[in-house]
Amino acid sequence: MNIIELLGFGKTKPAPAVCKKCGKETDGIELLENAMICPHCDTYMRMGAMERIALIADKGTFTELFAKVKETNPIDFPGYEAKLKEAKKQSNLSEAVVCGTCEIESQPCAIFVMDSKFMMGSMGTVVGEKITSLFEEATRKGLPVIGFTTSGGARMQEGIFSLMQMAKVSGAAKRHSDSKNLYVTVLTDPTTGGVTASFAMQGDIIIAEPNALVGFAGARVIQQTTGEKLPEGFQRSEFLLEHGFVDVIEDRRRLRYTLANILRMHSSKGAKSS
Repeated sequence: MNIIELLGFGKTKPAPAVCKKCGKETDGIELLENAMICPHCDTYMRMGAMERIALIADKGTFTELFAKVKETNPIDFPGYEAKLKEAKKQSNLSEAVVCGTCEIESQPCAIFVMDSKFMMGSMGTVVGEKITSLFEEATRKGLPVIGFTTSGGARMQEGIFSLMQMAKVSGAAKRHSDSKNLYVTVLTDPTTGGVTASFAMQGDIIIAEPNALVGFAGARVIQQTTGEKLPEGFQRSEFLLEHGFVDVIEDRRRLRYTLANILRMHSSKGAKSS
């Protein structure tokens, strides 16, 4: 499937990018066709929400939901409205998560994708409301949920209201699970803070991208607090897999097929045919 076509690039060519690890520049189209993985050194670059959806969903099946949930400034944080306006301009998104329904190899599901370009994917009240609403919609319709997480944690500009989203989304995820529905999480770089401490780690199946940073507090904070040297690769996907925190690490280029197989195995049709 051609991600360039799915993303609607015509005469406007995506800009080239320089890999932060090897320093080599790659043509924008070549990079997108390689799922934003550096062709020179295999380093994973961060993907936007719409790029991920184009990579994963069957063409023409994605329908966005809850796009018009309105932002507020619940604690009147100075300059917050201006910061939101700038984040919208830079990311071309209305918030740090995109929610909707789609099909993956003809398997229907609900999906949410967090985007680090919008205030580092931070979790505020709108993010919590959108993901909660998606779980509730999926529960009503008996749909599995696929969640892509990337976040710097709770949004400080919303104070306690941001932290409350951890419990709010977690409760919706639990009710979805109690109704015998599947929830699969895909942890991408970075997934940290309150998102990790709540719904990111609630998946029935937890997938991680290679070398993704996943944790609650930062490694520096932990090291300073404990006074101990942390092991090599601490808080990276491979370390988490070794210690039982994730189920599998999957290549981004194969993720669509892996998710489709999981959905197929857990669908009523798949169960009958197996």
